[in-house]
Amino acid sequence: MVALGVLSGPVILLDRHPGGVEQASAALRGAPESVRPTSQPATGSSAGPSPSPIPSVGTGVFATADADGDPVGHGTIRRYKVEVEGGIGVDRRSAARQIEGILADRRGWTADGRNGFQLVSTGSYDFEVKIASPTTVDRTCGQVGLHTDGEVNCDVGKQVMVNVKRWLAGSPQFSGSIDDYRALIVNHEVGHRIGHGHEGCPGPGRPAPAMMQQIYGLNGCVPNAWPYSADGSYLGGPPLAGTAG
Repeated sequence: MVALGVLSGPVILLDRHPGGVEQASAALRGAPESVRPTSQPATGSSAGPSPSPIPSVGTGVFATADADGDPVGHGTIRRYKVEVEGGIGVDRRSAARQIEGILADRRGWTADGRNGFQLVSTGSYDFEVKIASPTTVDRTCGQVGLHTDGEVNCDVGKQVMVNVKRWLAGSPQFSGSIDDYRALIVNHEVGHRIGHGHEGCPGPGRPAPAMMQQIYGLNGCVPNAWPYSADGSYLGGPPLAGTAG
């Protein structure tokens, strides 16, 4: 999914945190962990190529999703909003509701009993999820020295920049549904924001941790988008040394 902070100003390549990169080129492999993937519950087609052409350029203008929700979870409630760049073919209200569902899912971060979230469209907020064209993501992330190469996501300041290519096409390394991949992106990014670093595969045949950079390979684990199981068990793995966030 290079973190210079948790909510105040992390710089993260979405599947590589940091910085970090979700799918990143070799040049990004040494960058800070701030680039990571995103996903959501498995209920759609596999996270393979999107049937429709994915725009490489948008309008550069973002609109906030007109969607609000109730707080979910306990402890610290982080307010977030969802914005979508014009011209990329993503319905912002639908995207916002999907992200809201991911963060409210009982398999998500609220299961730790210490964190909560609330979707807002106005007022103060702790972070924003912005779905944007590859060109806009490259420009925004590049302003802080992160190279997303038109392929990956990044997290910088209060912005989680989601590359529409990843949102619509998923990752060739992830065999789950596109909804699951979106959940993975969101859970991985938000996991960094609440203090989690990267984790490795806990063993062959076991669920890959949501904090694992699954886009780089599963190392014997099976694809998984969620930090917790349905029974409330944490699906973690060994912490990886040398990764930020």
